[in-house]
Amino acid sequence: MTATDHLLLRALRCRPTERTPAWIMRQAGRYLPEYRALRRRAGDFLNLCKTPELAVEATLQPLRRFPLDAAIIFSDILTIPDAMGLGLRIEEGEGPRFAKPLRRDADIRALRAPDPERDLRYVLDAVQLARRELNGGAPLIGFAGSPWTLAVYMVEGAGGGEFARSLQFAREQPQSMRRLLRLLAASVREYLNAQIAHGAEVVMVFDTWGGLLGGDYEEFSLDHIAAVIAKLDRTVPVIVFAKGVAAHLESIAACGCDAIGVDATVDLAEARRRVGRGIALQGNLAPEILLRANAVELESAVQAVLASHGDRPGHIFNLGHGILPATDPEMVQKMLDAVRRTMPTAA
Repeated sequence: MTATDHLLLRALRCRPTERTPAWIMRQAGRYLPEYRALRRRAGDFLNLCKTPELAVEATLQPLRRFPLDAAIIFSDILTIPDAMGLGLRIEEGEGPRFAKPLRRDADIRALRAPDPERDLRYVLDAVQLARRELNGGAPLIGFAGSPWTLAVYMVEGAGGGEFARSLQFAREQPQSMRRLLRLLAASVREYLNAQIAHGAEVVMVFDTWGGLLGGDYEEFSLDHIAAVIAKLDRTVPVIVFAKGVAAHLESIAACGCDAIGVDATVDLAEARRRVGRGIALQGNLAPEILLRANAVELESAVQAVLASHGDRPGHIFNLGHGILPATDPEMVQKMLDAVRRTMPTAA
């Protein structure tokens, strides 16, 4: 199979496929016992991310267990702010924390864009090694956080909560926030281009916190995603996953991406009607269903997602957000089996 023959790559280009391809956001992670053992071996999460051989092992673990149609490099969206010197720490049960959060315009002016080849070399080495280990068996997805999502963590200094500080910063110091977002857009663009140069066959932008912005979404988030995409190496497809921004689907479709990852609140039939035929859609089973459903209910839920998109090309099955840590791997297998029983897509 050549690289362009992979189901995922064809679906991302809205070409017909024999069946709907499937992968899972956060498919390498805490729901897998082998991952938990690997993390114990690594000592901590950041060491796991920053040791290429361990990161590649985490990347490949879910593909050994499940019939997935893509691998996604094991890393974290906060690698860029960490490389900027903000002092990232990730503790089990605590989430990310920065030793040097951004509080003033002077803090932003002091930042410098990281050099991916030097400051994020561990990610690039993992991408290169993972691509070699996959040996054409599945395409490799690289990723980064969106400029706004990264800015939220950098201003808040931690995850969780209502993110009031970052929203207040954008409202009261909009020029400073825009300065930060422009710097992050340039950094994300260079980082993703470096991942592509080292072997990523798809890249994805995670706009996890765009939904916080409401009517200001396009100004503070989407415009900066578009700036990233405008100067990417477009030999590979680009997915934008945006959580909580269903009102902006048409604008996201126009930002230059090849596919939109949609959360579980969006009906795929409605999304397809709104964005047209030229943009692929990824999603969007609610992750909670894997926790509460029995096998029959799960089959029904999977079929409902597939039916909502229909048999037209351009759908990648996924969850509406990352898989939850308490998920039973057996339910993941049942979900993927259900996807694989679907009919081919129409031309």
